[in-house]
Amino acid sequence: MTFADLGLSEKLLDAVEAAGYTEPTAIQAEAIPPVLMMKDIIGIAQTGTGKTASFVLPMIDIMAAGRRRALMPRSLILAPTRELAAQVAENFEKYGKNHDLKLALLIGGVQMGDQVKALNEGVDVLIATPGRLMDLFERGKILLNGCELLVIDEADRMLDMGFIPDIEFICSKLPEARQTLLFSATMPPPIEKLAKKFLTNPKRIEVSRAASTNKDITAFKVLTKSRGKQDTLRWLLSHDLVETAIIFANRKTTVRELNKTLQRDGFRSGEIHGDMDQSSRLQELARFKAGEVNILVASDVAARGLDIKGVSHVFNYDTPWHPDDYVHRIGRTGRAGAKGRAFTFVTPEDAEAIENVEKLTGSEVPVFGQKDVRVELRDASQDKAEKADEAGEEKPARKSRRKSEERDDTAPDSSAKDKPRRGRSRSERYQERDHAQTDEGREARNDRPRNARRDDRQDDPVPAGEWNGPRPTFLDVSALA
Repeated sequence: MTFADLGLSEKLLDAVEAAGYTEPTAIQAEAIPPVLMMKDIIGIAQTGTGKTASFVLPMIDIMAAGRRRALMPRSLILAPTRELAAQVAENFEKYGKNHDLKLALLIGGVQMGDQVKALNEGVDVLIATPGRLMDLFERGKILLNGCELLVIDEADRMLDMGFIPDIEFICSKLPEARQTLLFSATMPPPIEKLAKKFLTNPKRIEVSRAASTNKDITAFKVLTKSRGKQDTLRWLLSHDLVETAIIFANRKTTVRELNKTLQRDGFRSGEIHGDMDQSSRLQELARFKAGEVNILVASDVAARGLDIKGVSHVFNYDTPWHPDDYVHRIGRTGRAGAKGRAFTFVTPEDAEAIENVEKLTGSEVPVFGQKDVRVELRDASQDKAEKADEAGEEKPARKSRRKSEERDDTAPDSSAKDKPRRGRSRSERYQERDHAQTDEGREARNDRPRNARRDDRQDDPVPAGEWNGPRPTFLDVSALA
């Protein structure tokens, strides 16, 4: 099947072909025809399978006919995060370049002036986060009674972020005679209830079991302890052929600290989290997409909707608190048919969290072992022996022989050992003291160099350029330790 078989217009097909796509994904092939027929849709598919294009493409053709009016957008797309909303807007600009459609993006973190100006000029497609849309609606800057088409994207994420009451309010302000599309990777009961309330006889499209993971992603769990996470992460980043990676952490403070640690260790990393303003987040994402940094440390703000090509690895530095987040996090790799690897660090405290993940996905996440390592690992004892040779260490037998020789050479005269110090009489000790104070005794002491050690031991000369200090213990640790 090709995109031409789905009933799209010639202008739209030219834009799709220019973007480099020829065959639709499963969700696109099943969703686009009924959307063009103006039916309500419930679309369930794992992340990374092209859900965004499955509603963007038919919307462009539907919105091609009609007239814009000030303050009354003709269609509305609700997205849970700023990043996802911006991603949807990029898709509209890419595929709608041959159509005369006016687009507006309402997100927080930026000034309202330009957004209000765009609404006053009339909008065909309005892409918004619930918070900013509610703010403008309460200020009287937008009217929703002219909306013909509503899309609720990543509905399960809306639930996690507490946006369901806002969505119910927004839906109550929209005209009843409208088309509604709901897309999600998982379908918890509250989302099912929302769909029954606001969708009319919807067509349910489920191209994979809800909450399943992408078949192109090889997932592992790495058993570790809390204090060993950073060492484990550094080893995997250095030994698993990592090209680009996203590292997810549960807390924003962990994101900041981990990014600083990686940068100190020489990795090209950046960070993105909810405490950053919108311009900084977009700038950091642009650096990651451009390849200026190849590692992005992120909170769950980046777990959904970010379509970044070529992400080879995802690391769950923290096992996610909500099992649904696991599906979305690892879905940042293995996109558009590419292969990806995902690692989840599991500490003893994460036992319940990883059990919930495996219960949701319906399959056990395999433990990462030596057979899964991508580089050839040398024998630890061999590495230790070679390092010892390079450092010029002597064999134990030679060391002990040399020490015994030194003890013989530096031993005092036997006459001095005839009697222990305590066993000598007081008159004998006075005689020794008097002898030391004579000129002969002073000359014997002056013959010894001032900086000489008490045993006058002389080490063998060390070849130039070799280490002459104590041997650090970390040189004896193998890569598997």
